[in-house]
Amino acid sequence: MKTSNKTQVKTIDVNAREWFDKVNGNSYFAGSVTVNFGYPDSFNLNMPFQYGYGDSYTYAAIKLLNEAGYTDAKWLQDLRDQNIILRYNIQRGCKKRDLKNY
Repeated sequence: MKTSNKTQVKTIDVNAREWFDKVNGNSYFAGSVTVNFGYPDSFNLNMPFQYGYGDSYTYAAIKLLNEAGYTDAKWLQDLRDQNIILRYNIQRGCKKRDLKNY
């Protein structure tokens, strides 16, 4: 795992909201990633509004963490193998405006 001058990752919490565009038949999500929830060094990263369905929000979170240099994981199992506590949740059936403000 990459740590460089950044915080050691202990927990990752991914919370997202999903909107289904009935007209075009596409799903979109937005959310946030909290690293080290409940610890003094906790911080949030935002996942902007983007196309995706199913569990793609979890992989978008991993990509966001990789780009920020906090991990080099490719899959959820990679994080579990590093003994990182991983929690994720998505709220489906939201309105588009709910995602823009998340």
